[in-house]
Amino acid sequence: MDPWNPTQYDKFRREREQPFFDLLTLIKPAPGLRAVDLGCGTGALTALLHARLQARETVGIDRSARMLEAAMRHDRPAGLRFALGTIEAFDGRHEYDVIFSNAAFHWIDDHAALIPRLSAALTPGGQLAFQVPAMHDDPSHTVAEELTTAEPFREAFGGWHRPQPVLTPDGYARLLDRAGFTEQHVRLVVYPHVLEGPESVVDWMKGTLLTEYERHLPPELFARFVDDYRAHLLARLDRTRPFFFPFTRILCWGRR
Repeated sequence: MDPWNPTQYDKFRREREQPFFDLLTLIKPAPGLRAVDLGCGTGALTALLHARLQARETVGIDRSARMLEAAMRHDRPAGLRFALGTIEAFDGRHEYDVIFSNAAFHWIDDHAALIPRLSAALTPGGQLAFQVPAMHDDPSHTVAEELTTAEPFREAFGGWHRPQPVLTPDGYARLLDRAGFTEQHVRLVVYPHVLEGPESVVDWMKGTLLTEYERHLPPELFARFVDDYRAHLLARLDRTRPFFFPFTRILCWGRR
């Protein structure tokens, strides 16, 4: 089952885009770059990446066929293409000048193994740029995890819990150093989002976090899971309108 819904994901497109642009500014320009965007989603930002870098070639890779269907509907300039695949299976060998990933690595386990593997896919002087949400201690995330231990969801999940692979900023700095990146920039950024109301947080999470829980539940039980998630989350959030939603992300850049 592919739970990713491009329409749901794009409801908060404006809020999701700023970290992309901040990450993009960290990349050092050079002529004739060959780039890959891992976890490219709907491809709209991949097209911007390709244009801003003036890349010779950019390939966007995503595991969701539904997301890539949306990507394929965009006009594609020369050198830009998309492919179905997973970050776990990505296995380049000194092929890319830029490896880019905007809010995808938090779905991948074992970053201590991931970063060296990506380093090996870069050319000499190649650049790695990625950002990950660091919201695992926020109620928007902890409430969903708490529900995995409550019935009837506990039995349906069968012991499954969503992994939490995101490291601290200094943890990523150490990883980049050990993987051979001689230059690096790592920073923690809080992005202030103003939403219509606290219920908008539920809508936000339906497009991202909750898709992983949906993958492990039958449709009728997932609908109840969302209802319970909404009730428990709203009980913990400030009910003011508009609703202030600070979203924390870690931005990382390194050059070999």
